[in-house]
Parts: sequence; structure tokens; C-alpha cells
Amino acid sequence: MSTYIAPIRDMQFVLNEVAGLEEICGLPGNEECSVDLVESILDEAAKFATGVLDPINKVGDRTGHVCKDGVVTTAPGFKEAYQLFVETGWNAMPFSPEFGGQGLPALVSMAVNEMWKGANMAFGLCPMLTGGAIEAIAHHASDELKQKYLPKMVEGTWTGTMNLTEPNAGSDLAAISSKAKAVGDGTYLVSGTKIFITWGEHDVAENIIHLVLARLPDAPPGLKGISLFLVPKFLVNDDGSLGKRNDLICASIEHKLGIHGSPTAVMSYGENEGAVGYLIGEENKGIGYMFTMMNHARVNVGLEGVGIAERAYQHALWYARERVQGKIIGDTSSDKKTILHHPDVRRMLMDIKSRTEAMRTLAYYAAANIDKAHAGDAAAQARVDLLTPVVKGWSTEQGVELSSTALQVFGGVGFVEETGAAQYYRDSRITTIYEGTTAIQANDLVGRKLAREKVPGAAMKALLAEMTATAQELEGKAELAGIAANLKNGIKALSTAAEWILATYEANPQAVHAGSVPFLKLTGIVVGGWLMAKSAAIAVQHLADGSSDDFYKAKLATATYFAAHQLPFAAAYAAEITGGSDSVFGLAETLF
Repeated sequence: MSTYIAPIRDMQFVLNEVAGLEEICGLPGNEECSVDLVESILDEAAKFATGVLDPINKVGDRTGHVCKDGVVTTAPGFKEAYQLFVETGWNAMPFSPEFGGQGLPALVSMAVNEMWKGANMAFGLCPMLTGGAIEAIAHHASDELKQKYLPKMVEGTWTGTMNLTEPNAGSDLAAISSKAKAVGDGTYLVSGTKIFITWGEHDVAENIIHLVLARLPDAPPGLKGISLFLVPKFLVNDDGSLGKRNDLICASIEHKLGIHGSPTAVMSYGENEGAVGYLIGEENKGIGYMFTMMNHARVNVGLEGVGIAERAYQHALWYARERVQGKIIGDTSSDKKTILHHPDVRRMLMDIKSRTEAMRTLAYYAAANIDKAHAGDAAAQARVDLLTPVVKGWSTEQGVELSSTALQVFGGVGFVEETGAAQYYRDSRITTIYEGTTAIQANDLVGRKLAREKVPGAAMKALLAEMTATAQELEGKAELAGIAANLKNGIKALSTAAEWILATYEANPQAVHAGSVPFLKLTGIVVGGWLMAKSAAIAVQHLADGSSDDFYKAKLATATYFAAHQLPFAAAYAAEITGGSDSVFGLAETLF
């Protein structure tokens, strides 16, 4: 059975040579960061991922967790792993030193977080949600709440959650009915039921800080009437010690297709006197505040697509190198060989490897722009806004597809749980759903990020121009001419689709949204292809300079594969977007 091994060589390549780690370390506030320090961090994180998290991944899947009388006991090993995670400082890495964090750039956190997600996605969800809660509190809460709650959350002694939806609401948060009422001294009593609360109840930390959306009695209807409240599992005394248990309970845990090691809770607030909560920011502005947490989570869920694809690839590659079966087409020798020699197995593995590398590069590139945006770069912020739904939607859709392909490498035994291949497929499936489905990401992309942008299409046009310049630069180089030609065709398809959306949106938004998911996938393929082309150019330069490192040969091969096998889909997506909307509505409702 394979063991998760962090792909450090590719991570370092993307960090240093594509995403510009040295530049990011030179930004204001990142003075403690250096390339050498990050190399050491990656090495230590890899040891933790392989030695601590990977061994309990299958345990979490098979054993799950137990909920009895509102108390959740996590799978064997999870509590001990989390305590070690906190003791070794991993939780504090990306957060402000003001509250005990290490203040490292988002780019560094992105690489480290990929390891957690690849080694044990169910475990990685806990610090991911805590991080999002920290971001929301840090940006929007009062100084008093920050000082009282953030140090313990940054340390990881207390974890955080996001309580959005309810049984009657789903993705329509305007329909939530949880209530809050003021009782004086800045305190509120919260009541209602929340569903799908990741790590909503557990035994790995001493307190859980819930961020809960609810309505005040005089709130306006819809999204404009939602406020955000901090509701701790245990009340916190003025000296920072824990007080009595708050009026909230885990009513049950969900029985899920995958991520069995992550307890997903149904939370009930205020069954008795009311759950004590504290308003974050101003009344009726909770949705905006929650999106600080949501956007943090969306980029990190996109990274789950990268991590799960990488883990599934490693598992499939291990099997392909071990399994001997069948005669190899075109091989005239009598030697028995592993299935790695079969053409279609080779194609499947190349597909997973190249697309995972493209996803990784996109995620790290987005993280570098997050760091630049934090330093005041407006263009970088526009790029982050544009790419966030793509990182989330495209990467998770690929994670599902590629974990399925990895299972296919196993053949029939992949469908059997004992081989372990099925877990990655099952675990990946939720990623396209939570933190906003693929359609929600796509609607955001074509609506807010393209057609309704302050200057419609400005961010996309800037990206298209930059990608075009890269294609023109590469087409004169013999080793890269094929990649450049496919990239130019992909850019043309994306430009055509974007122009059609901008021209059509005002008069017929339904037609645009009928093709929004294909447009998201089109954007992901072209931007991923652009970044792989840039990676190929870097590899070619190293080889031309005399490098004998086989890594660069492999990078050129995977970039060439991506250009030849993925970028041609761009034209098909463009045709679907610009010419397929009528057929979406072509069947009368009564005929379904």
C-alpha cells in the first residue's frame, strides 16, 4: 500500500520559479520569511503529513466518529494528532503575530495546507474552518472580542466553525430563520438549528467558537437582515478561563458518502434559556462579514481538489508499478510487465499528473496574489477576485474526475474498499458542493466578476492580455511552439466566450448562466494551461543552461501533455457557451 509523500520538488518549483516566493518574502510584513526558511518548513510539514496524518486517514474513513448524548468522540488517533499539530505550531503559521501567529505569507500556507489535505482531508478541515473563523473575527469583530478569542484560536487550543445554512434554506441564505435578541451589555441570545456544520462538535480541542448567522427581531427580510454572532461552546471568563457550557448542543451527526473522519454536525442553539452570543461588527451586515470567512474557505477547498488528486495519483502510480497483468500492445518481448506499460494506463497517469500540476500552480499563483493584495496591490486584488471561484470550482471538479480516473487504474479492485482507492473518490465528492456549489462559483464568475464588475470585463481582459503576451513569447521557441499554439487557441476561445457574455448578459442573463459552469471550466483550463506553459518555458531554460535535473524534463513533458490534451477542450466549451443556451431551455417542463 502506498504512503503519502509530499511532492516537495514540484511545490518548491512552483513556489520559487512561478509564484515568486522571493518577491513575496520581500513584501512589507514578510521580513521574517526567506526561501531557506520555507524550504525547512516544507520538509517538516512533509514529515508531519507522512508520519502523523496519513496513517490515521484510513482509520478515520473506516471508524468515523461517534455521537452520544451530544458528545462527539473522534476516530482513534485524531485527538492525539491534533494536539501534536497545535504543540508543533502548525495552526499558528499564517496568522498575525499580534495574536500569537507566525505571520507567514498565504503562499507558504498554501503549500503546507496542500500536505494536510493530501495526507488526511478529513483532519485538514478542522484547521481550515478555524482559519476562516479567525479571518472573520480579525477583520470585523471588536477589539474586545479579538483579544478574548483570537489568541487561543490562533494557537489552535480553540477551534472555529461556520454556521450558515438550515434545513429549510440550503444555499439560499435569505431563507434562514435562526433568531437572536439583545439582552444588554453587548450580549445576545441565539436560537435555531444549523446543519452541515463541519467539525461542529468534537473532542480534539477544549472549546469551539461558532460563528452563527441569525436575525434580530426588527431585521429587514432577506440577506439584508442577517447578522453574525460569535457563540462559544463554553463561555469564556474575563480572565480567559472557561466558564459554564453554553446552551447549544450537537443534535446529531451526518452519515456521509466520504470524509468520515470529519464530524459534520446538526447544531441546535437555545433549546433552554438561549445560547449566549456576541455580535460581530454591525447589525444586519453578517453576510458581508461571513464572506471574509467564505472566500478563505473557497480557496482552501479548491486546494482540497489538488491534495486529493495528488494522493489518488500516488496511490494509482504505486499500483501501476506493482501490478502485472496482460500483454502489452506492440511489445514483442515475452517478458511480463507491469500495467504501467499499457498505453491507456500511461495516458490516465499522465492526465492525473499534468492536471494536478496545473491545479497546484493555479492555487499557488492565486495565493501569491493574495499576499500582494494584502500589501496594497489593487491589480492583484482584482486578479484574486477573478480567480477565487475558478480555484474553488475548477479544481474541485477536477479532483472528483481525477480521483475517479485513479480508481480506474486499479480496475475492478479499485471498487473494493480494501485497496483504498475508493476513499479518495468518495472524499473528493463533497468538495464541489460545500462552500458554494460549482454553479454558485460559476454564477459569481460570470455575474459579479465579469458582467457586473465596476468596469465590466476589466479583470478578465487584463488576464487575457497577459496570457497572450506569454503565448507570443513562446511561439518562437522550437521546444515550446506546440504548447504556444494550443495556448493561443485556448486564449482565443476564452476571449470569444467572455465577449459573448459581456454582450449578452444585460438582455438575457439566463442564457449566460446556462453556460456559466462551462465558462468556469474553460477559464480553469486556459489559465492552468498558461501557467503550465510558463512552467515549461522555465524548464526549457534550465535545460538549455546545462541542467541535468530530470525534474525539468518531466515538467516539460507534463506541460506538453496538458497543452495537447486539455487546451483543445477550450474551443468546445466556447461553442457550448455561445451556442448552447437555447437547447438548455428546449424541453418543456412537463416533458422532463
